[in-house]
Amino acid sequence: MPTDLAALATLEERLRFLASWIIHHANHVRDSNDGLKVGGHQASSASMSAILTALYFDALGPNDRVAVKPHAGPVLHAIHYLLGGQDQATLENFRGFGGAQSYPSRTKDRIPVDFSTGSVGLGVAITLFASLVQDWLSARDALPQDKRGRFVALMGDAELDEGNIYEALIEGHKHDVRNLWWIVDYNRQSLDATSADRMFERFDDIFRTCGWRVVELRHGKKLTAALGSAPIIREWLEALPNADHSALLYQGGAAWRARVQKDLGDSAAPFLAAHDDDQLATLFSDLGGHCMASLTEAFAAARDDVPTVFIAWTVKGYGLPFAGHKDNHAGLMNPTQFAAYRDGLGIAEGQEWSPLDALGGNARAGVEALIDGTKVRRSKEPRNFTSWAVPPLPTPSGEEQSTQAAFGRILLDLAKSGHPLADRILTTSPDVTVSTNLGAFVNSRGLFHRRGIKDVFAEARIPSAQKWAAKDAGQHVELGIAESNLFLMLAAAGLSGDLFGHRLAPIGTLYDPFIARGLDSLNYGCYQDARFLLVATPSGLTLGPEGGAHQSINPPLIALGQPGLRHYEPAFADELALFMGEAFRLIDDPQGESTYLRLSTRNVRQLERASDDWQSDALAGGYWLREPAGDCAIVAMGAVMPEALAAWEELSADLPGLGLLSVTSPNLLHRGWSQGQATRWSGARSPSHVETLLSKLGPGGRLVTLCDAAPASLSWLGGVVGQRVAPLGVDRFGQTGSLADLYAEYRLDGEAITEAVAELLIP
Repeated sequence: MPTDLAALATLEERLRFLASWIIHHANHVRDSNDGLKVGGHQASSASMSAILTALYFDALGPNDRVAVKPHAGPVLHAIHYLLGGQDQATLENFRGFGGAQSYPSRTKDRIPVDFSTGSVGLGVAITLFASLVQDWLSARDALPQDKRGRFVALMGDAELDEGNIYEALIEGHKHDVRNLWWIVDYNRQSLDATSADRMFERFDDIFRTCGWRVVELRHGKKLTAALGSAPIIREWLEALPNADHSALLYQGGAAWRARVQKDLGDSAAPFLAAHDDDQLATLFSDLGGHCMASLTEAFAAARDDVPTVFIAWTVKGYGLPFAGHKDNHAGLMNPTQFAAYRDGLGIAEGQEWSPLDALGGNARAGVEALIDGTKVRRSKEPRNFTSWAVPPLPTPSGEEQSTQAAFGRILLDLAKSGHPLADRILTTSPDVTVSTNLGAFVNSRGLFHRRGIKDVFAEARIPSAQKWAAKDAGQHVELGIAESNLFLMLAAAGLSGDLFGHRLAPIGTLYDPFIARGLDSLNYGCYQDARFLLVATPSGLTLGPEGGAHQSINPPLIALGQPGLRHYEPAFADELALFMGEAFRLIDDPQGESTYLRLSTRNVRQLERASDDWQSDALAGGYWLREPAGDCAIVAMGAVMPEALAAWEELSADLPGLGLLSVTSPNLLHRGWSQGQATRWSGARSPSHVETLLSKLGPGGRLVTLCDAAPASLSWLGGVVGQRVAPLGVDRFGQTGSLADLYAEYRLDGEAITEAVAELLIP
């Protein structure tokens, strides 16, 4: 059936009002106990309300997934309010505790939000990787054709300044991504300034170079018709600088007339004579991003799977009193302005939450038909957890092993086992697949590429340990050197159960120091509770000859404060096998989280275990390798455990009660401690795991903490039950050298431990 453009336009008008009202109510109607501005983005919502209306009530299908630009969140809430999935009480509490969130949130909002947005650019880029995951699932027959959809990202033009968008764009071109619509709300205004004209002229070239279709929606149908008979006006208008265009939109028809007369003189007289000032203002505001006919036609013409960017010209603050003003980003209508706006739409005071009531019979019937006919989800779906089985992961054999090498062997054994979990594993790495020990798994399970790529070296019979042929059934997605892309790929794959009904076990590897390069994207993935296993290796000064640029210092501190991410740092291969099994379990646990393993290239002599009694404590964050019988202990983590063990052996002859505590997860220990402290006010106080461990030493105990990381990773342990601490670790950039030289220089060796213990023994 033909699209009811008049009903769409009416619906957009009401949605724009509702979005503005949600913000206005929070700032001018709702009681405030602190007097602070609640905020909101009326102008940014108004510039995109038509685009969202055309999508949600005409273009989107039931399997399409959308990332809505952060500042248009109120429009999304308004849409779901009319669809019945959002309630008035939640909107009345917009930006309040427990109310509708400032920016769309998968986990915090009650409405269906496919991708959280807020840190601009990331919501755009994740749609590309979600499309890649959809192709991966489809190639493995895990996603029926009728369940496939399109991925749509709605972005402000200022988001195109974000570098992660271009990193993703390049990666998408390598992988031949498809089924993508990126829609640019080109209102030419950011928070502080008007968008630069020169950059806009390059956007279409950038996208076309990467294989995208570019559709520019510059003029609406009425403006296009008017300019068709006035080519001189068209040429002048399209050369008008962005700042001038915005200013004239704000000033109105008289300003447009004066400027046209000034610039074009008598040649513009026929055009100006045909339009009064109000008509000029309306005509020049008829941009493609507000024209329902232009939008619906453009979306309908792009139904194939070619990735498409729509550059939709809009007015920031369209239809509002401050439309076009350069300071309108966080501007709010005052009560007088809002009353005039409401009255102009025929909505009675007190009826703001029922904006359709003011519509006449035919108009309302048309709008309600659109609402009834939308194909998008009306309610939030429960999260999909499949309760998969995690097989025992045997410890690789060998008297000496590094945790990095053991990781590769454990993963290969799982790949060869034929266990169903192995088929759900998707691995990815930013050009460090081989050097992070993923190579054996990739050789076993193959590289993924939708169209397949031949292994030229293999066909030429050139010997190589890596078999790099790519096929659509491969399980490894090879990325370029861009850590942000790695974390966005993990986030997209980690949401596969929610997006596609088929949960995956994504594993990403990178060098530990470069976590910081993609930290915003890692935090973004954790914020929306994407589930994955992050393997960061090699780590610390223990990397030795690689030098300071590759020797990480602070990632354990990053993990200590990162919600939704559990950090384990194993010293031995059997610990690693235990933690990998736990990581797979947590991916599919409704109360679970993602896991970060910090591994090392250092070969360490493995322990002979008398039993498995240590495992539960290790999973909780730490266990006693050597039980204390006094008030002093060495506390060590990860790759420096050999130094700790050697020092314990040497010192225990003189200090027979000396203990040795293996910390496997400082962030779990700290989390449990802080949560335990918080329960004291509820009357349910119980000792945390770290308190139980350290209480063996008594409150007058003494700790020497040792880690190949920032000393603060472990030194906080002294505050748990009030014990003295001598912290050893790395607090300055490293350098090249042998382990013996580096450990001596940075006080990670046995001599440093002995001196620290002696210092603590001084009364």
